[in-house]
Amino acid sequence: MTGPPAAPDDAEVIAQSLARPDVFAMLYDRHASDIHRYAARRLGEGAAEDIMAETFLIAFRGRRRYDTSRGSARPWLYGIAAKLIGGHRRSEERALRAMARSGEDPLAAPWSDRSDDRLAAQAPLAGALAALSPGDRHVLLLIAWADLGYQEVAEALGIPLGTVRSRLNRARRKVREALIADPAFTPDATELTTSWTK
Repeated sequence: MTGPPAAPDDAEVIAQSLARPDVFAMLYDRHASDIHRYAARRLGEGAAEDIMAETFLIAFRGRRRYDTSRGSARPWLYGIAAKLIGGHRRSEERALRAMARSGEDPLAAPWSDRSDDRLAAQAPLAGALAALSPGDRHVLLLIAWADLGYQEVAEALGIPLGTVRSRLNRARRKVREALIADPAFTPDATELTTSWTK
């Protein structure tokens, strides 16, 4: 007895889309909400829709160059989104500074437990993120918010694995130092920063 045929992986979808462009919609259906959520956390809701749409437009136009030996297109799509977000660096830094002042993550607020401890921890974290270099911030947030692994981040950003490790180490150290130095931050206030500073 055989079950239903397995869904094609991302590489197969992209390969099929070369002859049948409408198949590319499967890739959109699989990853658009994650790309949107990531862009919203980086730049706010206002820019997220545009970043997501442009990411998939660039991916569609560049699909012939996709390396089909890579079954998952997640790193490729996040890499495109990261480059687009990099073009909005000032907007991201303004959004992070606004979050640092208000203590509220505009994306997380609707669905999260809005305890005072959690909100208090967000402001110092946002300020620490705003102070990172764009390269360090990309690596840290692709791991923390997009849940990519080290190799996937290297693929997404087109940098060596060793560079990912050194940028992540530097970013974590800087965030940890900034949080410890901030009088508003209490280490036991929340688990929010645990994965950021390990």
